Amino acid sequence: MSEPSIDTKYLEMFPNWLRTLGDDARTMAKVVDSDAPEATRRYAAAGLNYIFKSLDLIPDGVDDLGFCDDAFVLRVAASFAVSESPDAKAGPLGTLAEDADDVKAFLGDVYPALETYVKGLHKGAARGRTVEDILTNAEARSAFLHEVSAWADGYQTPSFTRDPKTLIKLRSFLNAKLG
Repeated sequence: MSEPSIDTKYLEMFPNWLRTLGDDARTMAKVVDSDAPEATRRYAAAGLNYIFKSLDLIPDGVDDLGFCDDAFVLRVAASFAVSESPDAKAGPLGTLAEDADDVKAFLGDVYPALETYVKGLHKGAARGRTVEDILTNAEARSAFLHEVSAWADGYQTPSFTRDPKTLIKLRSFLNAKLG
């Protein structure tokens, strides 16, 4: 039996990532609200705060693709978080972090630009709240975690057309924004 094509792999994988995005956000929220090292919590908070950015890499309303960037950013942020706290590799955060290898394989030479983008997320704000606010202000952190929980509860898995053209559009969108 032959191995499935690369496109087939991603056409199965990415819809699953979209299906679990709410749970993935909850996983990252647990890290933010933990006693993990500050750098680990910073990456988790930055990845989560991205979900609330009004101008993200792919607008959420774009058919099939709108939440793929959120799934990618969470995975890349998780990989950075795990690099700061190797003990986290054994849990759900580690699973998300391992998925970053698939993002890297999918994006190829655009991946370093995504890494740079994710590393820079701690500098920005979403809904008027910075990562620094989330980490240093208990009230802001509590409000943020409540918003993440509400977002995860209300998240509805978007469509994802399992067609190689969808992957071409996804790569093109990210290449245009990051390349």
